[in-house]
Amino acid sequence: MALKCGIIGIANVGKTTIFNCMSNIKVETTTYAFGSSKSNLSVINVPDPRLNELAKLHPVGKIIQATVEIVDIPGLTKGSNKGEGVGNKFLGDIRNTDALIHVLRCFDDEKLPHIDGSVDPVRDIETIDFELQLKDLESVEKKIEQISHAAKSGDKDSVHAVEILNKVKAHLDSFKNIRSLEVDESERKYIEDLFLLTIKPVMYVCNVNDKAAVDGNKYVDQVKEALKDQNTEIITVAGQLEAEISEFEDEKDRMEFLNEAGLNEPGVNRLIRSSYSLLNLISFFTMNQNEIRAWTIKKGTTAQQAAGIVHSDMERGFIRAEVIEYEDFVELGSDHACREKGSLLLKERTT
Repeated sequence: MALKCGIIGIANVGKTTIFNCMSNIKVETTTYAFGSSKSNLSVINVPDPRLNELAKLHPVGKIIQATVEIVDIPGLTKGSNKGEGVGNKFLGDIRNTDALIHVLRCFDDEKLPHIDGSVDPVRDIETIDFELQLKDLESVEKKIEQISHAAKSGDKDSVHAVEILNKVKAHLDSFKNIRSLEVDESERKYIEDLFLLTIKPVMYVCNVNDKAAVDGNKYVDQVKEALKDQNTEIITVAGQLEAEISEFEDEKDRMEFLNEAGLNEPGVNRLIRSSYSLLNLISFFTMNQNEIRAWTIKKGTTAQQAAGIVHSDMERGFIRAEVIEYEDFVELGSDHACREKGSLLLKERTT
């Protein structure tokens, strides 16, 4: 399922450090504003504690996790929409993602100067939003220009399209992201081909120092206050601490380090799961004598369509599926017990 999240932010906020903690790919980090010249893509396992619980009840030789694609996009800055730095290339990389993880610098470090001279995560949000809004505005204005002739000639569909596009343009002119604009399905078709940057769902990651890993700090509080009216998730991660933890090969050593920091799991685990959810993805599980496997589907997928994820023949020949809710299986301990208790559900063919 080729959906992916893009990690964005201004330069020197710790995006690549966090990406390295999530991924097996280790990208070089730098203190230079434009130290990286390309985006980096990694397919990342989704940490899911439910798989381990299932393995306790049904021991197998292999556990196969769901995966999510994450792309680390080098830092943007003021003027990126005009090509400043390497802005145009990376704005194009953002366009090819389905959701955004916006990393914010919420730590002080004299050895790592902020590109704008001071640490202010709310200003950084506004900087990135402004650059994306200007790029979207450029795309909308081009399309209006392209179809204006047909609209002036009286073509009803083109007239309606221009109305919708002008509505979108006005929203961008007001320095607002398109994700906050109410657009119904009949209107959405007129802007789908633009792949607008500010229509993508977004979550925010406050990158803090070690001491703020559990309770956050004043910068995190500022972000929460600024975004309190938005329907978005805010996660706090101590990037440098997570980088040190990821270096331990032994799981016991990792857990000791985490516990000393007041954490019960790496913050990037929560971040990966939230990224998966941000893409509107969920998992279902299958078990046999050899493996427990998590399969990825979009929310709202039917049982018949889900069967096709396992194998296309299963979707074509689908009659019904026997499904057990995870909570019921863990409580009762086996599929037989679930069947006896009446917790086994039948999902019939829908077509």
